[in-house]
Amino acid sequence: MINQKTAQLTKKLAHSSLLLPRMNFNNELVQWYNTNKRELPWRSTSDAYIIWLSEIILQQTRVEQGLPYFHRFLGQYPDVSSFAAADEDDILKLWQGLGYYSRGRNMLKTARMVQEIYNGKFPETYEQLIKLKGIGQYTAAAIASFSANEAKAVVDGNVYRVLARYFGIYEPINGTKGQKTFQLMADELLDKHQPGLHNQAMMEFGAMLCKPKNPDCAICPVRPGCYAYNNKAIADLPVKLNKLKIRERFFNYFLTTDGETVLMNKRGDKDIWANMYDLPLIETASLLNTEELISLPQVTEFFGDGITIAETSAIKKHVLTHQRLYVRLITLQSPPVKLKTDWFFIPVNEMKKLAIPRIVFLFLEDIFDLKN
Repeated sequence: MINQKTAQLTKKLAHSSLLLPRMNFNNELVQWYNTNKRELPWRSTSDAYIIWLSEIILQQTRVEQGLPYFHRFLGQYPDVSSFAAADEDDILKLWQGLGYYSRGRNMLKTARMVQEIYNGKFPETYEQLIKLKGIGQYTAAAIASFSANEAKAVVDGNVYRVLARYFGIYEPINGTKGQKTFQLMADELLDKHQPGLHNQAMMEFGAMLCKPKNPDCAICPVRPGCYAYNNKAIADLPVKLNKLKIRERFFNYFLTTDGETVLMNKRGDKDIWANMYDLPLIETASLLNTEELISLPQVTEFFGDGITIAETSAIKKHVLTHQRLYVRLITLQSPPVKLKTDWFFIPVNEMKKLAIPRIVFLFLEDIFDLKN
């Protein structure tokens, strides 16, 4: 049964399903999982390093997209010691296209911490894991329960959705109170005898059946007790506060090339795509026409007054979590260049070795035929 503390937090939010025996709910989900689960490589191991690798790669990423990256990383770095010895540029290059590049940088910091503190043996306990860079409550609980069967309940987006719909919880999942409520419920529901299996079942159920849109309620094993199904509230749950403020940015990249070399830029560590490589960039507060753009002081400072534009690309929109980028490429015709500190020329055939943001690489890929 749900304990008194949890019941007090949720009694105004939840329906009578809270009084149902938790064992029935758990058993139905585990039975469904054993029959319907996807066969994924990290589910056949208790190696904490491999589980960590999969968990970080799959954050904010669909399994279908993340699986090739998982195989590439594991093939290149079969253990945490080899990962710890890697250069950041190599990690970011391998990460190219996944987005949220801070995850890759944090992984390298974590691997080096593990190498230094634990002599290359990836920790398995929640208390050790939670202290590592880039590992929060969810990831620590996942690794601990999957690798060592530690009784820690995971609460990710899928688990939020299952609990909110089944128990009828309208507390926002991204509010402090809501996060505490859901964690308490997940802790109480957790099967302490097989926490790893329970967590996998909850997550898979949310990912495969109780999906954000068009959940397959017709075959849901816990449908009879589901608040959202019985009250036509599927589309209403879970509730999420709209706190996200989108910042719009306008990126004007300048391509300078003689066909053999390209002028590149090494990015700093204070903005998106930290420490990666792109082209000389002028960011503007709004979209300018080319005449306005090339007359800007920061443009003439580095490319002179007599700029000749060979070609201007169409604008591509690139959406990040908190930002919306409008990106275009301006190809210059043999301009004089005053090199900035972080600008350098590189042979075209060596560009593929650099960690370049995906949106920029797509421009270069078409121009220089970098697909092969």
